[in-house]
Amino acid sequence: MESEGLAGEIPSCISNLTSLVRIHLPNNQLSGRIPRELGHLSGLRYLNLSFNALSGTIPSSLGMLNHLSSLDLGSNGFSGEIPPLLGSSPALQIVSLPNNILDGEIPQLLASSSSLRYLSLENNSIGGAIPASLFNSSTITEIHLWKNKLCGAIPPFMIFPSKLTYLDLARNSLTGVVPPSVANLSFLSTLYLADNQLQGSIPDLGKLSGLQILGLSYNSLSGIVPPSIYNLSSLNFLGLANNNLGGTLPFDIGNTLPNIQTLMMGNNNFEGDIPSLLTNASAMMYIHLGNNSLTGVVPSFSSMKNLEYVMLYSNHLEAGDWSFFSSLANCTQLRKLNVGRNNLRGDLPVNSLENLPKSLTALTLRYNNIFGTIPLEVGNMSSLSILYLDKNLFMGPIPSTVGQLHNLVVLSLSKNNFSGEIPPSIGKLNQLQELYLQENQLGGSIPESLGSCHNLLALNLSYNTFGGSINGQMFGRLNQLSWLLDLSHNELAMSIPLQMGRLINLGSLSLSHNNLTGRIPSTLGQCVRLELLRVEGNLLQGSIPQSLASLKGIQVLDFSHNNISGIIPEFLATFTSLRYLNMSFNNLEGLVPIGGVFDNKSGIFVQENPHLCSSVATEELPRCFASVTINKHKFIIPVVITLSTLAALASIMGMLNFWLKRRCRSSKSIDPCYMDLKRISYCDVRKATDRFSIDNVVGMGKFGVVYKGWFDARDGTVAVKVFKLNQHGAPQTFIAECKALQHIRHRNIVKVITACSTNDLVGNEFKALVFVYMANGSLENRLHKQCGDLSLGAVICISVDIASALDYLHNECIPPIVHCDMKPSNILFDEDDIAHVSDFGLARLICSCSSGVQSSATSIFGPRGTIGYIPPEYGLASEISTEGDVYSYGIVLLEMLTRKQPTHEEFGYGFTLHKYVEASLSQIEDILHPSLTSEMGGEHVNHMPHMQGHKAFTQKNICALRLLKLGLLCSAESSKDRPTMHDVYSEVTKVKEDFLSL
Repeated sequence: MESEGLAGEIPSCISNLTSLVRIHLPNNQLSGRIPRELGHLSGLRYLNLSFNALSGTIPSSLGMLNHLSSLDLGSNGFSGEIPPLLGSSPALQIVSLPNNILDGEIPQLLASSSSLRYLSLENNSIGGAIPASLFNSSTITEIHLWKNKLCGAIPPFMIFPSKLTYLDLARNSLTGVVPPSVANLSFLSTLYLADNQLQGSIPDLGKLSGLQILGLSYNSLSGIVPPSIYNLSSLNFLGLANNNLGGTLPFDIGNTLPNIQTLMMGNNNFEGDIPSLLTNASAMMYIHLGNNSLTGVVPSFSSMKNLEYVMLYSNHLEAGDWSFFSSLANCTQLRKLNVGRNNLRGDLPVNSLENLPKSLTALTLRYNNIFGTIPLEVGNMSSLSILYLDKNLFMGPIPSTVGQLHNLVVLSLSKNNFSGEIPPSIGKLNQLQELYLQENQLGGSIPESLGSCHNLLALNLSYNTFGGSINGQMFGRLNQLSWLLDLSHNELAMSIPLQMGRLINLGSLSLSHNNLTGRIPSTLGQCVRLELLRVEGNLLQGSIPQSLASLKGIQVLDFSHNNISGIIPEFLATFTSLRYLNMSFNNLEGLVPIGGVFDNKSGIFVQENPHLCSSVATEELPRCFASVTINKHKFIIPVVITLSTLAALASIMGMLNFWLKRRCRSSKSIDPCYMDLKRISYCDVRKATDRFSIDNVVGMGKFGVVYKGWFDARDGTVAVKVFKLNQHGAPQTFIAECKALQHIRHRNIVKVITACSTNDLVGNEFKALVFVYMANGSLENRLHKQCGDLSLGAVICISVDIASALDYLHNECIPPIVHCDMKPSNILFDEDDIAHVSDFGLARLICSCSSGVQSSATSIFGPRGTIGYIPPEYGLASEISTEGDVYSYGIVLLEMLTRKQPTHEEFGYGFTLHKYVEASLSQIEDILHPSLTSEMGGEHVNHMPHMQGHKAFTQKNICALRLLKLGLLCSAESSKDRPTMHDVYSEVTKVKEDFLSL
């Protein structure tokens, strides 16, 4: 009864069918646990419950089925250990338990089974060492242990001849060497040991004449590749990338590996030439030899008609007569060519680009010292989406035909010798997101047609000779700019356009070293996401506008070498992110503020402002004596009154402190927002956390510390969040969290047990919340700090859990609740690995009124949420909305699929996670984390031909693509373009259903 839509639990009464020998129920919607009564079916020989939604542990009674020969429980939600007796059946031949949440170790009885032929435990959390007996079986033919937590050395193979044909131990934590005895597995067709911690040299595998797939990438293997491996004529996949291997490639590699389709040897220490006979490998689809020390001329690829990817970057290769370019004309499937960071040099032939196949989507020739001009024929490369020609010696004008590249997303021509003006035709590139023309000899006016590139995220025109002024309306049309706008080091003569204030998503703005005049426009205060603002080296005057107080996330601020006057605003001292402030060489006056960046001597520059002074004399500034002398008498009476008042207060506080010490066990009156919760005292919390022991700290944040604690047996282990009330905003966060959590009841939201609002032993205010303890950590740890990776199934389940919680908050709570800080560290897992949304410290209730709670949405300064997950519209005075949570959800979803943090350094200067995914969506293998691409069939999704016809392989790709598209839709720049959380929940639920039906 396969794929019949069966739902519900498996009834225990099925055990009454005592003559039953076969149960075949895959691809249904069965849930619950496997009834242990199945163990009573003594005649059962075949059990297949794969691709359902079953959970719980695998019943040990299955080990009593002495006639069971085939067991398939894959792609469910089983947890716990594999029953020790599971391998005791003398008839057992097939055990398939992949894509579950199993832990523990591989049972000894299962490993030593004398009848076992097929074992699949891939994509679980099984740890420990691999039992040596598993590799000493005379019957086993396939072992699938990919993506677990196995450790220790790979055991030697002791029984020969072995029938083993398939061995996959990739993505574990195995150490030691590749056992030499693997070379005696004469029937082996697949050996996949990638992504472990293996060391030493590769053994001689020349006897494995039938080997088709050899995957050893992402280890620490060293030495040279045994010559015999290059003679394995049956190989179609050779993965040796990301090791410490060296040596040269054999001259006849194209003849000795005639069936090779994927050659992955990048990120090693290979040297010498790329053999010219490599072209004889006519089945080749993917070549990755990047980041080695290869020399010589790039060979011809004329015979490789199926070639799709050529990665030769970061070597010492030369172009010769550029014949390799013309040879690519025969590669009609070619999509990506990257020969950047080599020594190609020489003049780019006139017709070279014209010969490249029309299928090419990405061309990288950067850092090669190529000279000449870009031919007009570049406009014929209609599929091109990425073009990197930067850091060469190109000269002449930028051809106007570049405007014909309507699919272009990234254009980088920087650091060359281009001259003339920017062709107006560039405004036709309405898909363009990144334009880099810096460090050339371009001049004239910046064309207004650039304003038509309405998808532009990054624009760098610095270090040229652009002059005149820019129509401010152009910036109003470029309101998608978010990463970078750099017009510095030109000859622009104008005032800063007011319309620049419309760039509300911009992260970096540099206008330095031009001839800008007038005042700094107050509209720049609307650019609330700015992290860098540089206007030094101009002719600006007037004071620093007070509106810049809204730039809470600014890190670098440079106003130096202008004619700016007035005082240094006090709000600059409150900017916690500000690490560099340069106000030097201006006409500023008054007292330099204290605190913040002003206390960092290496980060503040205020010299050459003749009227500035400091509260303490320094080498650069005098002390502000005058103001103290003139106003001295004004302060005598207030000081006397203040001292008298302080003396009285000291007496009162002494009595108050004595009274507070006596009421340790009586709580402060409970705020209305948590009156329904049971009351606990400070002493209760202190005892539960072992006096706030550092050993019990499980998390720390801006507003509080989370301890692991114990109150009583009923509640068990709990999480206690103690608020840092001296931190600005912490008291409001406590109240907000109480209000949000007071009536919430949902399986995917961390449950609050109680609250404490009282005083500590010395009378200081004390506030804490007690939650159900989440035993299995956070999504942040799983994505970026722990070994092992989430499977696609796990990503889907987590996506459903989070969406369910947010849908509840937005659509079932009255009034609706907006979380405001959705990120991986706020997604926690309980002991059953169910995802829960936590930390409602920034949450807000959405009211229909314009005051009250809604107006408090901006009461805590700065963007609401965490950088990287904050929606663009959350600027100064922007209202909190459910669309903001949808945006954050989309970023988290993309992060789970790519394992890339939106705040990682690779996304600097405006390069965002959303853009990264969007630009490469047509090649999802380039953006999905390797663990997911491996799950879909190998080290590279598009280059495992033996899997491409498999239904599950295709459907998994579709599921991943649907999630990527949903993540992009949710994280759309405009809130109007985002779906509702209810629609999101419906979509991810459908994805889960389709995935479980595979």
